[in-house]
Amino acid sequence: MWVSERPRTYEETMQAWRSHCPRHTIWEDACIDGLVEVVDGGGEMTASGVVLTARGRSVLKSSAGE
Repeated sequence: MWVSERPRTYEETMQAWRSHCPRHTIWEDACIDGLVEVVDGGGEMTASGVVLTARGRSVLKSSAGE
């Protein structure tokens, strides 16, 4: 998973996960499922970070067959 490779900013995450189709809710689904989390960037969303949660790491690990 792209987020697990290194820390990502919220801004680059939104660029990577952008969709113009309202049926593609991958970002919202990942947040709701507790797979990723936005960490505070001092009040500015563009300075915030996105990290893989413990649950996200576990799901990723199990999907990789480990």
